[in-house]
Amino acid sequence: MKRRDFIKFTTPVIILLANGKIVRATETDPYEWYSRKIKLRFAVASDGHYGEPGTDYENFFAKLVGRVNEEHAVNPFAFCMINGDIVHNDKTLYPAAKEALDKLKTPYYVSQGNHDHVTAGEWKAIWNMPVNHDFTIKKTSFLVATTSDEKGSYLCPDVPWIAAKLEEFKQQEHVFIFLHINPGKQTANAVDCPALFDVLAKYKNVKAVFNGHDHDEEGIKMKNDIPFIFDAHFGGSWGTAYRGFRVVELLRDNSVVTYIMNPLEKINKAILKTSDV
Repeated sequence: MKRRDFIKFTTPVIILLANGKIVRATETDPYEWYSRKIKLRFAVASDGHYGEPGTDYENFFAKLVGRVNEEHAVNPFAFCMINGDIVHNDKTLYPAAKEALDKLKTPYYVSQGNHDHVTAGEWKAIWNMPVNHDFTIKKTSFLVATTSDEKGSYLCPDVPWIAAKLEEFKQQEHVFIFLHINPGKQTANAVDCPALFDVLAKYKNVKAVFNGHDHDEEGIKMKNDIPFIFDAHFGGSWGTAYRGFRVVELLRDNSVVTYIMNPLEKINKAILKTSDV
């Protein structure tokens, strides 16, 4: 059997409970069901494109920060991940973009996208974190890897680095990976990284991979039994009609509830159930 299945929500909201019962929102309050069961909650946003000509980029950043802070005040996030394309090609814009993101009231991490045209050394100097880095919250570890360089190339992530980290974290309950560009050739703007999939296949605790880059992708794609989760965009000149971010909630039964904030309402809700077989 596959170790994971996604249940997509539509209206009315449908929830698959741990006991296998399907419950509609008309029968019970879905948030009341799972809010008591959340053990880790985080936000993911990508593609702010600070400085892109013809866009209201300062306002896009302010709206993202404001909405994440509002959600954080109601039900706190452990962190917010900004998954690439923070600025639009011009590295002189980083101080202003960072000043905007520093107003987040939750810790935040960043990944390098193809419009983030800086060297690895410059990136570390700006953000105080390498282009490839990791962090751990209790029994869950997170890997963040670059998929570009100072020229804006479309690259596979550093597979040996990921392999070493997955081996280091093989006893963790869960691992989540953040890559700006999709590595599975699942979109028109993706890259093909078969060596990465060879590594991922060895570690069953990889829960999901999060991608940005494709502003018009807002759902979940499966490849080799691994979910690749997109969050559209919060800035830039193209993509979905809304500019929002994704919320991810890891539950005590190891299911994951995830949805997009568009940015005021929840859309594209899904539950990832983990099978024991």
